[in-house]
Amino acid sequence: MEIERLKVKAKDGVEVQRQHLIQLSLNIHDNPELGLKEEKAVAWLTCYLEKNGFHVDRGIADLATAFQATYGHGSPRIALLAEYDALPKIGHGCGHNIIATSAVGAAVACKPIVDQLGGTIVVLGTPAEENLGGKVNMVQAGVFEGIDVAMIVHPSVRNTVNMPALACTGVVVEFFGKQAHASAKPHKGINALEAMILAFTSINSLRQHIKEGARIHGIITDGGEAANIVPGHSAAEFCIRAADKEYLDELRTKVSNCLVGAATATGARLECRWDDVTFDAMKTNETLAELFKRNLESLGRHVEAFDPEFGLGSTDVGNVSQVVPSIQPTIAIASPEVLAHTPEFAAAAASEAGHEGLMDAAKAMAMTVVDILQPGILDSIKQEFQRS
Repeated sequence: MEIERLKVKAKDGVEVQRQHLIQLSLNIHDNPELGLKEEKAVAWLTCYLEKNGFHVDRGIADLATAFQATYGHGSPRIALLAEYDALPKIGHGCGHNIIATSAVGAAVACKPIVDQLGGTIVVLGTPAEENLGGKVNMVQAGVFEGIDVAMIVHPSVRNTVNMPALACTGVVVEFFGKQAHASAKPHKGINALEAMILAFTSINSLRQHIKEGARIHGIITDGGEAANIVPGHSAAEFCIRAADKEYLDELRTKVSNCLVGAATATGARLECRWDDVTFDAMKTNETLAELFKRNLESLGRHVEAFDPEFGLGSTDVGNVSQVVPSIQPTIAIASPEVLAHTPEFAAAAASEAGHEGLMDAAKAMAMTVVDILQPGILDSIKQEFQRS
């Protein structure tokens, strides 16, 4: 009965913040900022946390828009992860305004819980998920050392608790050829665009021989100046994804061979710049996920099992999940036909359905904190993590 009383207290602690959280979410939504430029979002979030008694450290891990806000003392240290970067042109088409405010709302609601049961709530502001993978830098900088559990809830079109994510890396490719008049002196030129087309063709041929679920996709960002000039330069960007880091490394080698082959065939010079940051695959802690599922269902939401037809992306939460027991459930804010990373999803992130998703995500996280603080639960979570 005591645990149920505490969960009601946690839910009420989120509900009393409703108007503040919705306004905070809308402020972030209406002022979209790209990765590592999220100054307004960070100012609003950290100000709210400080007003509610959290100690805030800004600019952690040498990232100007990363922060750590703590309340409580001792173990366990439970991290709620906030994302707040937007997409170019689309804005919050991934709903990071909801991610940020649900984490903050859950943290503030948990203050009386940790006052009674002990432990520490840590809100980690994690910038640049979309383009640079801020959490990767934060893991490498040791920010997650001493953290016992990490949670984050991502808006979606379905309620799930065990959504996998693919390991991912990227590469910027350039071919350098030699310009010439495409009609009068084509034999004097070296066609950098043809090199890029050959690279795409080789990678397309590779695709039928890669494992199920792996992905290679890219765009040409420079294909020449004019139709009557042999292109002296071409450029492209590729993403490579796989179910695990080992196979990702294997695919990286194969893609590199395709690029080298295209350069050799055309005589163009190849330059590649591989990402400094690699996203790891997501390792969901099923014990923690089951606790969250029960709490989310108690709020009246139907939780679906993962179906490969949903499709998979990548996230830097995967890197966190390799070092700390973690979950990244999703919460529905729109109908299934709405696609993420679109203006339609951005609109949903500021809708009434988006607001309800924010509130339910915060409530389910706060209730799960209550579970984690019960005797023996953290041991079970950590034992699964060690086995996996």
